[in-house]
Amino acid sequence: MKKTVLLVLAVFLMVPSVYAIEVGGKNLPDSLTVGNETLQLNGAGIREKWFMDIYAGGLYLKNKNSDPNQIMTSDEPAAIKMIVISGLMTQQKMVDALNEGFEKSTGGNLDAFRDKIDKYIAAHSGEIKKDDVFEYQYVPGEGTSVFKNGEKRTTINGLDFKKAVFGIWLCDEPAQESLKEKMLGLGG
Repeated sequence: MKKTVLLVLAVFLMVPSVYAIEVGGKNLPDSLTVGNETLQLNGAGIREKWFMDIYAGGLYLKNKNSDPNQIMTSDEPAAIKMIVISGLMTQQKMVDALNEGFEKSTGGNLDAFRDKIDKYIAAHSGEIKKDDVFEYQYVPGEGTSVFKNGEKRTTINGLDFKKAVFGIWLCDEPAQESLKEKMLGLGG
């Protein structure tokens, strides 16, 4: 009996943790598979607005990196995972936030991306509820895919569009500076 308990304990200690971090009461996994690559959690934080937690967000990369420009422009697999925390998040609020994010991440050059932005935003159609999970995955040669609750909604080609999407969180005027720092692994 004692040997069995020790064996079970040893097995549990050898198995890596499924979750790397809890953010806003939501577990973000320590890795994601994107294309044929396993990406590691680079950093994670909470998007807040008007003193309310909106979503937990994590950035996933092949290798740790704290340089936002390199992350946005690199033709490497990358992902952002968001888990909705607030029951007040609606589809319209998400669309408004994405449009504002694209305005900032493209430096106001929305016309160059209009068709791609429209397709990206359309992938967010339907009701958005607390605990919904969105993933934005970039795969070189394929593009940026939008997933909602594990269902692939669309893929939009172009490294330039990856930069615009990841720029929502990582550009010089990100959705939230403290979330950017945490995603970059800089915010304690």
